[in-house]
This record gives sequence, structure tokens and C-alpha cells, in this order.
Amino acid sequence: MAHNHRAAVLGTGQTHYVAKRHDVTMAGLCREAMDRALTDGKVGIDDIDAIVIGKAPDLFEGSMMPELAMAEAIGAVGKRLIRVHTAGSVGGSTANVAASLVFAGVHRRVLAVAWEKQSESNAMWALSIPVPFTKPVGAGAGGFFAPHVRSYIRKSDAPDHIGAMVAAKDRRNGAMNPLAHLHQPEQTVEKVMSSQMLWDPIRYDETCPSSDGACAVVIGDERAADDAVAAGDPVAWIHATAMRTEPLAFAHRNVVSPQAGRDAAVALWKAGGISNPLDEIDVAEIYVPFSWFEPMWLENLGFVGEGDGWKLTEAGETEIGGRLPVNPSGGVLSSNPIGASGMIRFAEAAIQVMGKAGDHQVDGARKALGHAYGGGSQYFSMWLVGAGKPAH
Repeated sequence: MAHNHRAAVLGTGQTHYVAKRHDVTMAGLCREAMDRALTDGKVGIDDIDAIVIGKAPDLFEGSMMPELAMAEAIGAVGKRLIRVHTAGSVGGSTANVAASLVFAGVHRRVLAVAWEKQSESNAMWALSIPVPFTKPVGAGAGGFFAPHVRSYIRKSDAPDHIGAMVAAKDRRNGAMNPLAHLHQPEQTVEKVMSSQMLWDPIRYDETCPSSDGACAVVIGDERAADDAVAAGDPVAWIHATAMRTEPLAFAHRNVVSPQAGRDAAVALWKAGGISNPLDEIDVAEIYVPFSWFEPMWLENLGFVGEGDGWKLTEAGETEIGGRLPVNPSGGVLSSNPIGASGMIRFAEAAIQVMGKAGDHQVDGARKALGHAYGGGSQYFSMWLVGAGKPAH
């Protein structure tokens, strides 16, 4: 989308992702990430004009509209408070909504926060709740997406080990990220291939963990970003954002490469002035909860043509040091607090172009993609961030 004003990520904050955080409430979890983002961005809560909250379906935690009960604890009293919900893509959508408030000139500084405490409920049972006119999933997310993966393998003639290559890569990357839930530096393709088959062809080690955690970003206007840069603090300029949605089920729906994802990517690259994403993007944080989605989304995003995503993975080009490093943070396969997982992708993209990624930093990262999808692959959100200020 075209914008009247520029916006940039001033700071990011994340909790350590673990299976269970029984030591804090949901508000406490959010405050951890928020306080770290404010510190990173060198701003105080009084400098924040609005707070945008995102989380996965309320049934995932069994707490309805928790943002209302949390408002005071997270410093939202007297400020605009907006709740965003787009299923699993919500973390990304939340960051985009926050950015839109700055792009539009409505606010100067906005804080976005997203979280999940899966330990307080059960996402599997929440996914099984009957919805009017829609057949319940019954088998959880893995059972829902496995047929999509099988279809991709059949159409693309991808060899069986591609998913294991992605899983091994992301787990090794996650071992370099001190905040990641899973640290498996010795993970190999052979180990992944020998793990239990859960939903053919998705194996145990090719699936995401269930995590508790939160992520936050502080987004500022051009003046705030210029002041930060003048003070020697890097920012991540938001070059473009995009969101698209399609129905869950309709005749001839392409579940391998959904139209909404393709449309969002085309819009993002156009708005960001990108003509060849594979050559122009330095790092991509892509929402990959099951390993086979890496090659699928590489095609959906337009990095490569149909049927060629797995070839990029097999050639090692999505490794750190490859042509397009994908998920140097370890991705969703290493940490998965569902409501926050999309924002983590967006925040990690920003961290890369700010040069703050530490051991999982990609050398020379100047432009990065943050990507999220949700529901039955029908909600998509993404943003393009860069180290340099975008042209109007």
C-alpha cells in the first residue's frame, strides 16, 4: 500500500520461549516483551500513543477477550487499545495494524504486542470445536495441513527428505538463538527422518513445538526514527506491508499455493519496489510450522517458480550463508507461541536489518521479509523492512 508518512521499527522485545510459563500471568508475559521493546527502542511507556494487541483464538487459552482485563497492567489506560485477530497470522497482522496508524499520521509511536500461553489450555481441542457450516478439523493443525503437503509433493515431484532438511536447518539455527524454545545444534536429516510419523508425510521432528511467550515491537514515525539514527541507534524502516484473506473452503481452491498469499506477495513487492525478490531480499523470516511449508511458501511468495521451491532448499540456498537465508532465528519450528509467532517473524526481520541478531545474524542484511499465515492457510500478513529509508 502507498503511505503518506514513513514508519520504522525503533525497538523489539521478546521473552524466552518455553513450554510452560506458570510464573507469570498473560499480562506479565506481555509486559516482559513490552518492557524489552521499550528499552531497546529507548522510549518510555508515556511516549507510546497507542497499543495494538494480537493473539490467537481465545479458545486456545480459554480466556475470552483477555485484553480488556489486561489493559491496566500493560499500560493501556488512557491510550487507544486495539485488538487484532487473524488466527495464526495475527502476530504479523498486529504489527501491520500498528504500522498503519503511523503511516496514516494518526500516531507518532505505537507499541504492538502479541502472545500465547498454550500451557493454560489446549490448541488441539480448540481446533476441534464445531463451527457453523464448517466441518471441525478433528485432527489438529497437522492433520489439516498434511493433505496439502502430500499434494505439493505429488505436484512438484519433491524427494522425501526435503522436509527433514528444513527441520534440521531450522533447529540448528534455533540453537544459535538464546530465546528459542528448542535448542538442537546436533540435529541432522537422518535424525529427523527416523522420528515418528505423525500425519503422513509429517514426522514428529518436522513439527513446531507448543510454546508460551510474547513479542513486542515499537514503531515510530519518521522524526522519531531520524532522531534514533542521529543518536547512533539503528532502526528498521518499514518499506511495505500487505495483508490478504480468502475463504477457508471454495470450489477449486488452491490449498498448496493460496491465492491470498500470492496476491499479498505481489502487492508487497510492488509497494516495496522489488522486481526480483530472490536477488533483492537478503533474509526471509517465513512462517513454517511444519517443515514442508518452506518450499511451498517460497513458491507462493514468488521467490521461485511453481515446483521449484524444494530445489532451492535442497541446494542449501536457504541456509545462513545461502542465496536466501530462511529463518535464521530458528523459525516457528524452534519456537511457537501461536499468537506471537507471526510477530516474531516480523521482529526478527527487523532485528536482521538493524544488525542486532547476534549469533544468527546474516552478514550484510539490508532488506528482509517478515511473513505469517493463519487459519487453514487463508490469512496472510507480511512486511518488508530495510536498513535504509524508503523512497516515497
